[in-house]
Amino acid sequence: MSLPVSPASRAQAIVKVAVDYGVYLLVRVIFCIIQTIPLSWCNNLASGLAIALNDWVKFRRSLILENLTHSLPGLTDAQYHRISYEMWRHLILMGCEIAQAPRLIHDSNWRSYFSIPDRRTLATIFLDPRPVVLVAGHFGNFELGGYLCGLLGAPTYTVARTLDNPFLHRFITDFRQRSGQYILPKDGSSDLIEAALAQGDTMTLLGDQYAGEKGIWIDFLGRPASCHKALALFTLSSGAPMLVVASRRTSGPLQFSVDFGGVADPNHLPEELQSVRGLTQWYNEKIAEQAREFPGQYWWVHRRWKPKSNRNSPARAREVRAA
Repeated sequence: MSLPVSPASRAQAIVKVAVDYGVYLLVRVIFCIIQTIPLSWCNNLASGLAIALNDWVKFRRSLILENLTHSLPGLTDAQYHRISYEMWRHLILMGCEIAQAPRLIHDSNWRSYFSIPDRRTLATIFLDPRPVVLVAGHFGNFELGGYLCGLLGAPTYTVARTLDNPFLHRFITDFRQRSGQYILPKDGSSDLIEAALAQGDTMTLLGDQYAGEKGIWIDFLGRPASCHKALALFTLSSGAPMLVVASRRTSGPLQFSVDFGGVADPNHLPEELQSVRGLTQWYNEKIAEQAREFPGQYWWVHRRWKPKSNRNSPARAREVRAA
């Protein structure tokens, strides 16, 4: 028997639905406007909004500066300021590209937007009958990297967190699946992931997401960072080669190079990579190399590094007993 819902709870639910739908409509209107303007205008729009966010609003300025000074020590204030501006410009342009991609990029013209310098590695990986684990960071336009895989005839299974706004979640999921990706929810998809790997499919995952206290702690750009163990386990348990990949912007809007940071093949792994910790540290180092070389394309605005809690320390135990 279901419990009765109070009028207050019902009203809160109605308000949440109304707010979620309003936000969804606003996003759709913005997307529609972006889809109607030339790419050159998107470039100018990104530059102007980047100046506003970086110099006037100063959104998350302290967090960005903290991440940059820890990860790229020794630079001048002017250099940090420039990287912050380039990051904002990249993020805004990335949103414009996502809106325009379905209209502009097709299976017959993708070469006008993407270059793949190392095609041999790509062909070797995708012609291998074994499953593949593609790992990317919050670097470049990773959303369009997944879009390109579908156009190349190599659809992927991508694990993504379910958004709190169901209307936005459905909208973004529809975009991601338009070219052949399959989106799996972050929670409760273990059986689907195992089945996909067992039949030789390709998994795509972001490797630099905070995994909480129960994650495996490794060094990332000079500081401890919590990572999900699952990425390394997918490779070590299924025999799937792991490929660190990035869609790096080379010039203006919708101009990318598909770069491969490295391949970890379970059939030929050195001893130091034959553990979850070793393999996790390896792919994080590859993502870190990309961020150091092209810092303007990394997401310094996100909270990648969170301190470990001391809930299990002796001092914490004494505090609990005293309370």
